[in-house]
Amino acid sequence: MDEKTLTRTIKEHAKYYDKLIIENPQSKHNIAAGLMEDVEIEINGSAGYFVATMIDGPRVHIKRNAGWFAGDNMTSGELIIDGGSGDGAGQGIYGGTIVIYGDTGSRTGEIMKGGTVIIGGNSGFMTGLLMMGGKLIILGDVTDDVGESIMRGEIYVMGDVKSLGKNAIMNQTTLEDQKQLKEILAPYNFNLTDLDYTKFKKITNENKLLDSEVR
Repeated sequence: MDEKTLTRTIKEHAKYYDKLIIENPQSKHNIAAGLMEDVEIEINGSAGYFVATMIDGPRVHIKRNAGWFAGDNMTSGELIIDGGSGDGAGQGIYGGTIVIYGDTGSRTGEIMKGGTVIIGGNSGFMTGLLMMGGKLIILGDVTDDVGESIMRGEIYVMGDVKSLGKNAIMNQTTLEDQKQLKEILAPYNFNLTDLDYTKFKKITNENKLLDSEVR
């Protein structure tokens, strides 16, 4: 099938079935784009750009890798990627959960407004760029300019942070932060120890943090 036919077929079948399995996806772009049905989508292979973009409700599981902008602007639902993904994973999401077990590219969680993005590996430069809400959790390392121009929301990094972006500040997590991280990560079998959770750093908007301290 070409991409338009595949997208149309998924939407038609999602009305009548609880689960759809896509074999040999050939890294096609826009798989499950705009899907709003309460359905499980299993993709046995790699997906291209904008997989699960603008979804509202589906649970999408990719057994290999994904291209740029995985889960872009999703409203609700779940996107799980067993491998890695390209730039812009979780861009602009409003809700739902994205879990990428491998590495991801640059600008992860860019302008996200809500929801949760979890990266099991490393993330590239400007992770959390212009972030406006939600939680971004990285278990590996992050390169340059983390939280560049962050306005709201929280970025948690267990590994090394090469540098912070403008308007971002980093502190150690509190016991309450660590409790919340356990509750979020436990269902996805990351199997972290209590010591691992103490290694997380919390990156937020500098001005917001200062305002809260004044109160």
